[in-house]
Amino acid sequence: MLRSHTEPKLNALRFLDAALVCFSLPLAHAFRVHTLPGLGGVAGELPVIAPIEEFLWLWLIAFPTAPLLLDLFGHYRSAWSLKLGPILKAMFGILLLQSLAIVLTRENLSRLVLVIAMAFSTLALYARILLTRVLAMRAANDPAQRYILLLVTAPGQRRATESLVKSHPEGRLCDTAYFDLSSGSSAAFSQQLHTLSPTRVIVSADGVAFDRAQEIIRLCEIEGIEVCLLANFYQNSLARISFDDFGGTPVLRIRSAPEESWSLLAKSVLDRTAAAAALLVLAPLFAAIFALIQFTSPGPAIFLQKRGGRNGRPFTMFKFRTMVLEAEAQRDELEEQNEMQGPAFKLKDDPRVTPIGKWLRKHSLDELPQLWNVLRGEMSLVGPRPLPLYEVEKITDPAQRRRLSMKPGLTCLWQIAGRNHVSAFEDWVRLDLEYIDHWSLWLDLKILFQTIPAVLFGKGAS
Repeated sequence: MLRSHTEPKLNALRFLDAALVCFSLPLAHAFRVHTLPGLGGVAGELPVIAPIEEFLWLWLIAFPTAPLLLDLFGHYRSAWSLKLGPILKAMFGILLLQSLAIVLTRENLSRLVLVIAMAFSTLALYARILLTRVLAMRAANDPAQRYILLLVTAPGQRRATESLVKSHPEGRLCDTAYFDLSSGSSAAFSQQLHTLSPTRVIVSADGVAFDRAQEIIRLCEIEGIEVCLLANFYQNSLARISFDDFGGTPVLRIRSAPEESWSLLAKSVLDRTAAAAALLVLAPLFAAIFALIQFTSPGPAIFLQKRGGRNGRPFTMFKFRTMVLEAEAQRDELEEQNEMQGPAFKLKDDPRVTPIGKWLRKHSLDELPQLWNVLRGEMSLVGPRPLPLYEVEKITDPAQRRRLSMKPGLTCLWQIAGRNHVSAFEDWVRLDLEYIDHWSLWLDLKILFQTIPAVLFGKGAS
Protein backbone atom coordinates (compact mmCIF):
# COMPACT_ATOMS: atom_id res chain seq x y z
CA MET A 1 0.00 0.00 0.00
CA LEU A 2 1.18 3.54 -0.67
CA ARG A 3 -0.07 4.94 2.59
CA SER A 4 0.96 3.54 5.94
CA HIS A 5 -1.32 0.73 7.14
CA THR A 6 0.58 -0.68 10.10
CA GLU A 7 -0.79 -3.44 12.30
CA PRO A 8 -1.95 -1.07 15.11
CA LYS A 9 -3.92 0.98 12.55
CA LEU A 10 -5.37 -2.16 11.04
CA ASN A 11 -6.38 -3.43 14.48
CA ALA A 12 -8.03 -0.08 15.21
CA LEU A 13 -9.91 -0.39 11.93
CA ARG A 14 -11.04 -3.91 12.87
CA PHE A 15 -12.23 -2.64 16.25
CA LEU A 16 -14.16 0.19 14.59
CA ASP A 17 -15.82 -2.22 12.14
CA ALA A 18 -16.76 -4.59 14.97
CA ALA A 19 -18.26 -1.67 16.89
CA LEU A 20 -20.28 -0.58 13.83
CA VAL A 21 -21.65 -4.11 13.45
CA CYS A 22 -22.61 -4.25 17.14
CA PHE A 23 -24.21 -0.79 17.04
CA SER A 24 -26.37 -1.92 14.12
CA LEU A 25 -28.20 -4.41 16.35
CA PRO A 26 -29.91 -1.90 18.73
CA LEU A 27 -30.46 0.40 15.75
CA ALA A 28 -32.22 -2.44 13.90
CA HIS A 29 -34.29 -3.23 17.00
CA ALA A 30 -35.39 0.39 17.30
CA PHE A 31 -36.25 0.46 13.59
CA ARG A 32 -38.33 -2.72 13.95
CA VAL A 33 -40.18 -1.48 17.06
CA HIS A 34 -40.70 2.21 16.31
CA THR A 35 -40.38 2.78 12.55
CA LEU A 36 -41.41 -0.37 10.69
CA PRO A 37 -44.94 -0.60 12.17
CA GLY A 38 -45.71 2.85 10.81
CA LEU A 39 -44.65 2.02 7.24
CA GLY A 40 -47.48 1.09 4.91
CA GLY A 41 -50.01 0.52 7.67
CA VAL A 42 -48.55 -2.77 8.91
CA ALA A 43 -48.80 -1.93 12.62
CA GLY A 44 -51.48 -4.53 13.27
CA GLU A 45 -49.64 -7.27 11.38
CA LEU A 46 -46.35 -7.26 13.32
CA PRO A 47 -46.12 -9.14 16.64
CA VAL A 48 -44.62 -7.64 19.77
CA ILE A 49 -40.95 -8.63 20.12
CA ALA A 50 -38.58 -8.99 23.06
CA PRO A 51 -36.85 -5.87 24.43
CA ILE A 52 -33.37 -4.99 23.21
CA GLU A 53 -31.76 -6.25 26.44
CA GLU A 54 -32.58 -9.83 25.44
CA PHE A 55 -30.74 -9.38 22.11
CA LEU A 56 -27.49 -7.96 23.48
CA TRP A 57 -25.87 -11.35 24.19
CA LEU A 58 -25.60 -11.71 20.41
CA TRP A 59 -22.79 -9.15 20.60
CA LEU A 60 -20.65 -12.02 21.94
CA ILE A 61 -20.93 -13.49 18.44
CA ALA A 62 -20.85 -10.32 16.37
CA PHE A 63 -17.90 -8.50 17.96
CA PRO A 64 -15.18 -11.19 17.56
CA THR A 65 -16.45 -12.72 14.32
CA ALA A 66 -17.04 -9.47 12.38
CA PRO A 67 -13.33 -8.62 11.85
CA LEU A 68 -12.52 -12.31 11.42
CA LEU A 69 -15.04 -12.79 8.60
CA LEU A 70 -14.23 -9.44 7.00
CA ASP A 71 -10.56 -10.43 6.97
CA LEU A 72 -11.44 -13.89 5.64
CA PHE A 73 -13.35 -12.49 2.66
CA GLY A 74 -10.64 -9.96 1.76
CA HIS A 75 -12.15 -6.74 3.12
CA TYR A 76 -8.82 -5.50 4.54
CA ARG A 77 -6.57 -6.44 1.62
CA SER A 78 -6.94 -3.00 0.09
CA ALA A 79 -7.95 0.03 2.11
CA TRP A 80 -9.27 1.59 -1.10
CA SER A 81 -11.40 -1.27 -2.36
CA LEU A 82 -15.03 -0.29 -3.02
CA LYS A 83 -16.14 -3.89 -3.42
CA LEU A 84 -19.38 -4.66 -1.59
CA GLY A 85 -19.06 -8.44 -1.92
CA PRO A 86 -16.69 -9.08 1.04
CA ILE A 87 -18.91 -7.04 3.37
CA LEU A 88 -22.08 -8.83 2.27
CA LYS A 89 -20.49 -12.27 2.70
CA ALA A 90 -19.17 -11.41 6.16
CA MET A 91 -22.45 -9.93 7.38
CA PHE A 92 -24.41 -12.89 6.01
CA GLY A 93 -22.04 -15.18 7.91
CA ILE A 94 -22.78 -13.31 11.14
CA LEU A 95 -26.51 -13.56 10.40
CA LEU A 96 -26.22 -17.34 10.02
CA LEU A 97 -24.17 -17.72 13.22
CA GLN A 98 -26.58 -15.60 15.25
CA SER A 99 -29.61 -17.42 13.85
CA LEU A 100 -28.00 -20.75 14.69
CA ALA A 101 -27.28 -19.55 18.23
CA ILE A 102 -30.92 -18.53 18.67
CA VAL A 103 -32.09 -21.94 17.47
CA LEU A 104 -29.68 -23.84 19.74
CA THR A 105 -30.55 -21.74 22.81
CA ARG A 106 -34.29 -21.81 21.94
CA GLU A 107 -34.57 -18.09 22.51
CA ASN A 108 -37.73 -16.48 21.17
CA LEU A 109 -36.04 -13.59 19.36
CA SER A 110 -37.14 -11.90 16.16
CA ARG A 111 -35.14 -13.04 13.13
CA LEU A 112 -36.29 -9.92 11.28
CA VAL A 113 -34.22 -7.79 13.66
CA LEU A 114 -31.13 -9.78 12.64
CA VAL A 115 -31.89 -9.29 8.94
CA ILE A 116 -32.33 -5.54 9.44
CA ALA A 117 -29.12 -5.43 11.48
CA MET A 118 -27.29 -7.16 8.62
CA ALA A 119 -28.55 -4.48 6.20
CA PHE A 120 -27.63 -1.62 8.57
CA SER A 121 -24.15 -2.99 9.31
CA THR A 122 -23.48 -3.48 5.58
CA LEU A 123 -24.46 0.14 4.92
CA ALA A 124 -22.40 1.39 7.89
CA LEU A 125 -19.24 -0.45 6.80
CA TYR A 126 -19.59 0.68 3.21
CA ALA A 127 -20.22 4.26 4.35
CA ARG A 128 -17.01 4.07 6.39
CA ILE A 129 -15.06 3.07 3.26
CA LEU A 130 -16.63 5.86 1.19
CA LEU A 131 -15.91 8.44 3.89
CA THR A 132 -12.28 7.33 4.09
CA ARG A 133 -11.92 7.65 0.34
CA VAL A 134 -13.63 11.06 0.15
CA LEU A 135 -11.40 12.48 2.90
CA ALA A 136 -8.29 11.13 1.19
CA MET A 137 -9.33 12.60 -2.18
CA ARG A 138 -10.03 15.99 -0.60
CA ALA A 139 -6.60 15.90 1.00
CA ALA A 140 -5.07 14.95 -2.33
CA ASN A 141 -6.68 17.95 -4.03
CA ASP A 142 -5.16 20.29 -1.47
CA PRO A 143 -1.64 21.24 -2.65
CA ALA A 144 -0.54 21.61 0.97
CA GLN A 145 -1.59 18.03 1.74
CA ARG A 146 -0.75 16.45 -1.61
CA TYR A 147 0.94 13.06 -1.17
CA ILE A 148 4.41 13.21 -2.73
CA LEU A 149 6.45 10.09 -3.45
CA LEU A 150 10.14 10.24 -4.26
CA LEU A 151 11.16 7.14 -6.22
CA VAL A 152 14.82 6.23 -5.69
CA THR A 153 15.86 3.56 -8.20
CA ALA A 154 18.47 2.55 -10.73
CA PRO A 155 17.62 3.77 -14.27
CA GLY A 156 16.53 0.30 -15.35
CA GLN A 157 13.99 0.06 -12.52
CA ARG A 158 12.38 3.48 -12.92
CA ARG A 159 9.60 2.43 -15.30
CA ALA A 160 8.73 -0.70 -13.29
CA THR A 161 8.56 1.27 -10.03
CA GLU A 162 6.42 4.00 -11.58
CA SER A 163 4.07 1.35 -13.00
CA LEU A 164 3.82 -0.23 -9.54
CA VAL A 165 2.80 3.10 -8.03
CA LYS A 166 0.30 3.98 -10.75
CA SER A 167 -1.30 0.53 -10.65
CA HIS A 168 -2.37 1.12 -7.07
CA PRO A 169 -5.76 2.84 -6.52
CA GLU A 170 -4.00 5.61 -4.59
CA GLY A 171 -1.43 6.13 -7.33
CA ARG A 172 -3.43 8.74 -9.20
CA LEU A 173 -3.68 10.85 -6.02
CA CYS A 174 0.11 11.07 -5.65
CA ASP A 175 2.76 13.24 -7.20
CA THR A 176 5.95 11.34 -8.03
CA ALA A 177 9.54 12.42 -8.50
CA TYR A 178 12.64 10.41 -9.39
CA PHE A 179 16.21 10.13 -8.13
CA ASP A 180 18.94 8.04 -9.81
CA LEU A 181 20.28 5.72 -7.12
CA SER A 182 23.21 4.47 -9.18
CA SER A 183 24.81 7.82 -10.07
CA GLY A 184 23.27 10.55 -7.91
CA SER A 185 25.37 11.80 -5.00
CA SER A 186 24.25 11.99 -1.38
CA ALA A 187 24.41 15.79 -1.53
CA ALA A 188 22.14 15.83 -4.60
CA PHE A 189 19.69 13.52 -2.86
CA SER A 190 19.60 15.74 0.25
CA GLN A 191 18.98 18.76 -1.96
CA GLN A 192 16.08 16.98 -3.68
CA LEU A 193 14.60 16.11 -0.28
CA HIS A 194 14.70 19.78 0.73
CA THR A 195 13.25 20.95 -2.59
CA LEU A 196 10.37 18.44 -2.85
CA SER A 197 9.54 17.80 0.84
CA PRO A 198 8.30 14.30 -0.05
CA THR A 199 5.80 12.47 2.13
CA ARG A 200 7.57 9.18 1.58
CA VAL A 201 10.67 7.89 -0.19
CA ILE A 202 10.41 4.56 -2.02
CA VAL A 203 13.73 2.82 -2.63
CA SER A 204 14.20 0.06 -5.21
CA ALA A 205 17.62 -1.49 -4.63
CA ASP A 206 17.37 -4.08 -7.39
CA GLY A 207 20.58 -4.02 -9.42
CA VAL A 208 22.30 -1.59 -7.04
CA ALA A 209 24.82 -2.24 -4.27
CA PHE A 210 23.08 -2.34 -0.91
CA ASP A 211 25.47 0.18 0.60
CA ARG A 212 24.01 2.85 -1.73
CA ALA A 213 20.49 2.03 -0.60
CA GLN A 214 21.65 2.01 3.01
CA GLU A 215 23.13 5.48 2.55
CA ILE A 216 19.83 6.84 1.18
CA ILE A 217 17.86 5.22 4.02
CA ARG A 218 20.21 6.71 6.61
CA LEU A 219 19.77 10.22 5.15
CA CYS A 220 15.99 9.85 5.30
CA GLU A 221 16.23 8.55 8.84
CA ILE A 222 18.28 11.56 9.95
CA GLU A 223 15.75 14.01 8.46
CA GLY A 224 12.72 12.13 9.80
CA ILE A 225 11.32 11.16 6.38
CA GLU A 226 9.55 7.83 6.03
CA VAL A 227 11.24 5.44 3.61
CA CYS A 228 10.12 2.12 2.10
CA LEU A 229 12.57 -0.40 0.72
CA LEU A 230 10.97 -2.50 -2.03
CA ALA A 231 11.72 -6.21 -1.72
CA ASN A 232 11.96 -6.61 -5.49
CA PHE A 233 15.57 -7.79 -5.25
CA TYR A 234 14.09 -11.26 -4.70
CA GLN A 235 11.95 -12.48 -7.59
CA ASN A 236 9.50 -14.87 -5.96
CA SER A 237 7.21 -17.11 -8.02
CA LEU A 238 5.18 -18.91 -5.34
CA ALA A 239 6.07 -17.30 -2.03
CA ARG A 240 4.36 -14.36 -0.37
CA ILE A 241 6.53 -11.75 1.32
CA SER A 242 5.65 -9.98 4.57
CA PHE A 243 7.47 -7.75 7.04
CA ASP A 244 8.23 -8.82 10.60
CA ASP A 245 10.49 -8.18 13.56
CA PHE A 246 13.02 -10.68 14.89
CA GLY A 247 14.60 -9.73 18.21
CA GLY A 248 14.48 -6.05 17.29
CA THR A 249 15.89 -6.62 13.80
CA PRO A 250 13.53 -5.99 10.86
CA VAL A 251 13.18 -8.99 8.58
CA LEU A 252 11.33 -10.00 5.43
CA ARG A 253 9.35 -13.20 5.79
CA ILE A 254 9.07 -15.29 2.63
CA ARG A 255 6.36 -17.96 2.80
CA SER A 256 4.89 -20.34 0.24
CA ALA A 257 2.30 -21.68 2.69
CA PRO A 258 -0.55 -19.81 4.44
CA GLU A 259 0.83 -17.45 7.09
CA GLU A 260 -0.34 -17.38 10.68
CA SER A 261 -3.59 -15.42 10.77
CA TRP A 262 -6.99 -15.21 12.38
CA SER A 263 -8.22 -17.68 9.77
CA LEU A 264 -5.62 -20.30 10.74
CA LEU A 265 -6.43 -19.72 14.41
CA ALA A 266 -10.11 -20.26 13.62
CA LYS A 267 -9.16 -23.42 11.70
CA SER A 268 -7.30 -24.76 14.75
CA VAL A 269 -10.20 -23.98 17.09
CA LEU A 270 -12.67 -25.57 14.66
CA ASP A 271 -10.46 -28.66 14.33
CA ARG A 272 -10.20 -29.35 18.04
CA THR A 273 -13.79 -28.46 18.85
CA ALA A 274 -15.17 -30.64 16.06
CA ALA A 275 -12.78 -33.49 16.93
CA ALA A 276 -13.81 -33.45 20.60
CA ALA A 277 -17.50 -33.40 19.67
CA ALA A 278 -17.06 -36.18 17.10
CA LEU A 279 -15.17 -38.40 19.57
CA LEU A 280 -18.05 -38.09 22.04
CA VAL A 281 -20.83 -38.60 19.50
CA LEU A 282 -19.10 -41.50 17.73
CA ALA A 283 -18.05 -43.33 20.90
CA PRO A 284 -20.63 -46.13 20.33
CA LEU A 285 -19.41 -46.58 16.74
CA PHE A 286 -15.81 -46.73 17.97
CA ALA A 287 -16.79 -49.47 20.43
CA ALA A 288 -18.61 -51.47 17.73
CA ILE A 289 -15.69 -51.26 15.27
CA PHE A 290 -13.24 -52.12 18.04
CA ALA A 291 -15.23 -55.25 18.87
CA LEU A 292 -15.57 -56.27 15.19
CA ILE A 293 -11.82 -56.12 14.63
CA GLN A 294 -11.04 -58.00 17.84
CA PHE A 295 -13.50 -60.80 17.06
CA THR A 296 -12.58 -61.23 13.38
CA SER A 297 -8.76 -61.20 13.42
CA PRO A 298 -6.00 -61.63 16.02
CA GLY A 299 -4.11 -58.60 17.21
CA PRO A 300 -4.83 -55.11 18.59
CA ALA A 301 -7.73 -53.15 17.15
CA ILE A 302 -5.74 -49.89 16.97
CA PHE A 303 -2.78 -49.64 14.59
CA LEU A 304 -0.02 -47.15 15.40
CA GLN A 305 2.34 -45.87 12.72
CA LYS A 306 4.94 -43.11 12.48
CA ARG A 307 3.89 -40.56 9.86
CA GLY A 308 5.38 -37.32 8.55
CA GLY A 309 3.60 -34.31 10.03
CA ARG A 310 4.05 -30.62 9.32
CA ASN A 311 7.48 -29.98 7.76
CA GLY A 312 8.05 -33.75 7.88
CA ARG A 313 8.23 -33.91 11.69
CA PRO A 314 7.33 -37.46 12.83
CA PHE A 315 4.23 -38.17 14.90
CA THR A 316 2.32 -41.31 15.86
CA MET A 317 -0.89 -41.70 13.86
CA PHE A 318 -3.81 -43.80 15.09
CA LYS A 319 -5.94 -46.00 12.83
CA PHE A 320 -8.27 -48.95 13.19
CA ARG A 321 -6.26 -51.98 12.09
CA THR A 322 -7.40 -53.20 8.66
CA MET A 323 -4.53 -55.60 7.88
CA VAL A 324 -3.08 -58.78 9.27
CA LEU A 325 -0.53 -58.54 12.08
CA GLU A 326 2.60 -58.96 9.94
CA ALA A 327 1.48 -56.54 7.23
CA GLU A 328 4.45 -54.16 7.59
CA ALA A 329 6.94 -57.01 7.20
CA GLN A 330 5.19 -58.21 4.03
CA ARG A 331 5.22 -54.82 2.29
CA ASP A 332 8.63 -55.33 0.66
CA GLU A 333 7.37 -58.52 -1.02
CA LEU A 334 4.51 -56.56 -2.62
CA GLU A 335 6.59 -53.56 -3.71
CA GLU A 336 6.70 -54.72 -7.36
CA GLN A 337 2.88 -54.69 -7.48
CA ASN A 338 2.67 -51.06 -6.34
CA GLU A 339 -0.01 -49.28 -8.43
CA MET A 340 1.00 -45.78 -7.38
CA GLN A 341 3.72 -44.10 -9.44
CA GLY A 342 6.17 -42.49 -7.04
CA PRO A 343 7.21 -42.97 -3.40
CA ALA A 344 3.70 -43.76 -2.07
CA PHE A 345 2.52 -47.38 -1.91
CA LYS A 346 -1.03 -48.23 -3.07
CA LEU A 347 -2.43 -51.63 -3.97
CA LYS A 348 -6.12 -51.96 -4.82
CA ASP A 349 -6.47 -55.66 -3.98
CA ASP A 350 -3.96 -55.81 -1.15
CA PRO A 351 -3.85 -59.42 0.17
CA ARG A 352 -2.90 -58.19 3.62
CA VAL A 353 -6.27 -56.46 4.15
CA THR A 354 -8.76 -58.38 6.29
CA PRO A 355 -12.41 -58.80 5.19
CA ILE A 356 -13.66 -56.35 7.83
CA GLY A 357 -10.72 -54.09 7.04
CA LYS A 358 -11.77 -53.83 3.39
CA TRP A 359 -15.20 -52.63 4.44
CA LEU A 360 -13.72 -50.14 6.91
CA ARG A 361 -11.40 -48.77 4.22
CA LYS A 362 -14.19 -48.40 1.69
CA HIS A 363 -16.06 -46.03 4.00
CA SER A 364 -12.89 -44.52 5.57
CA LEU A 365 -14.00 -45.70 9.01
CA ASP A 366 -10.47 -46.89 9.72
CA GLU A 367 -9.40 -43.22 9.80
CA LEU A 368 -11.74 -42.26 12.68
CA PRO A 369 -9.13 -42.70 15.47
CA GLN A 370 -7.18 -39.87 13.83
CA LEU A 371 -9.71 -37.55 15.45
CA TRP A 372 -7.51 -38.09 18.51
CA ASN A 373 -4.54 -36.80 16.49
CA VAL A 374 -6.63 -33.76 15.54
CA LEU A 375 -7.54 -33.15 19.17
CA ARG A 376 -3.85 -33.35 20.12
CA GLY A 377 -2.99 -30.77 17.43
CA GLU A 378 -0.88 -33.15 15.31
CA MET A 379 -3.41 -33.20 12.47
CA SER A 380 -6.23 -31.10 11.07
CA LEU A 381 -9.66 -32.05 9.75
CA VAL A 382 -8.57 -30.89 6.29
CA GLY A 383 -5.02 -31.03 4.97
CA PRO A 384 -2.64 -33.15 2.89
CA ARG A 385 -2.81 -36.80 3.95
CA PRO A 386 0.22 -37.81 6.07
CA LEU A 387 2.61 -40.32 4.55
CA PRO A 388 4.54 -43.01 6.44
CA LEU A 389 8.06 -41.85 7.27
CA TYR A 390 9.65 -44.34 4.87
CA GLU A 391 7.59 -42.83 2.01
CA VAL A 392 8.48 -39.27 3.03
CA GLU A 393 12.16 -40.21 2.86
CA LYS A 394 11.67 -41.43 -0.73
CA ILE A 395 10.54 -38.00 -1.97
CA THR A 396 13.44 -36.71 -4.07
CA ASP A 397 11.80 -33.68 -5.70
CA PRO A 398 12.12 -30.68 -3.31
CA ALA A 399 9.00 -29.11 -4.83
CA GLN A 400 6.94 -32.13 -3.76
CA ARG A 401 8.01 -31.66 -0.15
CA ARG A 402 6.01 -28.42 -0.06
CA ARG A 403 2.95 -30.59 0.63
CA LEU A 404 4.51 -31.01 4.11
CA SER A 405 4.32 -27.25 4.79
CA MET A 406 0.79 -27.52 6.20
CA LYS A 407 -0.50 -29.67 9.02
CA PRO A 408 -1.71 -33.05 7.62
CA GLY A 409 -5.43 -33.75 7.62
CA LEU A 410 -8.12 -36.40 7.67
CA THR A 411 -9.30 -35.39 4.22
CA CYS A 412 -8.23 -33.17 1.34
CA LEU A 413 -8.81 -32.66 -2.39
CA TRP A 414 -7.27 -36.08 -3.08
CA GLN A 415 -9.92 -37.71 -0.91
CA ILE A 416 -12.88 -36.21 -2.77
CA ALA A 417 -11.23 -36.59 -6.21
CA GLY A 418 -11.45 -40.37 -5.96
CA ARG A 419 -8.68 -41.71 -3.78
CA ASN A 420 -7.67 -44.84 -5.65
CA HIS A 421 -8.40 -43.30 -9.04
CA VAL A 422 -5.32 -41.12 -8.58
CA SER A 423 -2.53 -43.43 -9.71
CA ALA A 424 0.40 -41.00 -9.92
CA PHE A 425 2.02 -39.41 -6.89
CA GLU A 426 2.57 -36.26 -8.99
CA ASP A 427 -1.22 -35.87 -9.36
CA TRP A 428 -1.66 -36.42 -5.64
CA VAL A 429 0.92 -33.73 -4.87
CA ARG A 430 -0.64 -31.39 -7.45
CA LEU A 431 -3.97 -31.61 -5.63
CA ASP A 432 -2.29 -31.00 -2.27
CA LEU A 433 -0.40 -27.96 -3.55
CA GLU A 434 -3.58 -26.62 -5.14
CA TYR A 435 -5.17 -26.84 -1.70
CA ILE A 436 -2.20 -25.08 -0.02
CA ASP A 437 -2.04 -22.27 -2.61
CA HIS A 438 -5.78 -21.56 -2.43
CA TRP A 439 -6.39 -22.32 1.23
CA SER A 440 -9.23 -20.61 3.06
CA LEU A 441 -11.73 -21.58 5.75
CA TRP A 442 -14.40 -21.69 3.07
CA LEU A 443 -12.35 -24.22 1.07
CA ASP A 444 -12.00 -26.37 4.22
CA LEU A 445 -15.76 -26.35 4.77
CA LYS A 446 -16.38 -27.14 1.10
CA ILE A 447 -14.00 -30.14 1.24
CA LEU A 448 -15.59 -31.39 4.48
CA PHE A 449 -19.08 -31.27 2.97
CA GLN A 450 -17.90 -33.05 -0.19
CA THR A 451 -16.09 -35.68 1.89
CA ILE A 452 -19.34 -36.86 3.52
CA PRO A 453 -20.88 -38.41 0.36
CA ALA A 454 -17.45 -39.66 -0.73
CA VAL A 455 -17.16 -41.56 2.55
CA LEU A 456 -20.76 -42.76 2.75
CA PHE A 457 -20.77 -44.16 -0.78
CA GLY A 458 -17.15 -45.25 -0.82
CA LYS A 459 -16.29 -43.00 -3.79
CA GLY A 460 -12.87 -43.79 -5.18
CA ALA A 461 -12.15 -46.43 -2.53
CA SER A 462 -11.17 -50.00 -3.22
